Amino acid sequence: MKKKKVFGLAVTVMASFLFLAGCGGEEAGGETGGGKKKVIKVANYFAEDHPQNVALREKFKKMVEEESKGELEVQIFPNSTLGAEKEFYDGVRNGTIEMGLPGLIMQADIPKMAAPEWPFLFKDFEHAKTVLNGPIGEELTEDLESKHGVKPLAWSANGFRMFSSNQTIASLEDFNGLRLRMPNIPNYIELGKLLGANITPLPISEVFTALEQKVVDGQDNPIATVRASGWYEVQSDILESKHMFSPNLYIINSKFWNGLTKEQQKIIEKAAKESADYEFELLEKSYEEDKKFLQDNGLKFTTPSEEFSAEMEEAAQPLYEKIYSEFDWAKDLADRIRDEAK
Repeated sequence: MKKKKVFGLAVTVMASFLFLAGCGGEEAGGETGGGKKKVIKVANYFAEDHPQNVALREKFKKMVEEESKGELEVQIFPNSTLGAEKEFYDGVRNGTIEMGLPGLIMQADIPKMAAPEWPFLFKDFEHAKTVLNGPIGEELTEDLESKHGVKPLAWSANGFRMFSSNQTIASLEDFNGLRLRMPNIPNYIELGKLLGANITPLPISEVFTALEQKVVDGQDNPIATVRASGWYEVQSDILESKHMFSPNLYIINSKFWNGLTKEQQKIIEKAAKESADYEFELLEKSYEEDKKFLQDNGLKFTTPSEEFSAEMEEAAQPLYEKIYSEFDWAKDLADRIRDEAK
């Protein structure tokens, strides 16, 4: 049976209900610990069995509810239930949703937030963790509160992106004319074009249908997402390009955060960091298992040759030249990120 997505009226009704029932984080329930129980709605676009939601359930929700002794309740809304990425990110910004796990959608207003997704920048998971959990990660998020009203809590991993398609991609020429779905983010779109593909920007909630109806020939995401979202049902091939690393960010509405006690803030911050670390671990460990599952379900994996990898990286260089010309800090930042791998 093919996986279904939640669209239209159901999303609207759910979002409206939550707005009326819990806007601002206060629940109509009884007194707990000297005040009303506060509900923390956490929105994301991942399938329920994706490592992001496994970590939220097994770590974040459990820790927050247990350590707050009932003062805080966590409600997790996966699979774009509260809207696509832009909608739920805006919800966290304006306070109708307390928390979210967006990707780097905020880069349109905060250019440094695009850096982790610059192509062929990270060597492996350990390199990404070192950078994001260190001073560079703090530098990237330093303007989020002042510009968007959201507080960053922890970096988690979407993973290394690869191209899944309905045909084998074994050379740069195979991208020519390929209709690829990419997120509606300028650097993604530019990279796809530089590789030679025709790009169709779509939210993640529409990818399955677009692949099924052959509106697009392929898409790019980590294979954990291909598995969890059921796209293997409507694809035949995966190119292990690892062309980009995609992180996610635990964020919380700043006004809601400032309304918490210091102890509650400590609990949430600790739980977010432990949950994000656990998700990194789950995602990294799951790669071979996910690959085997997808192969067992008929997908063919192609590992690019050294020559093909070098050609893809070379094709992406005009994107770097454009970024460097626009931002005087960009080359130094890219160099510092690369240096962390040495």
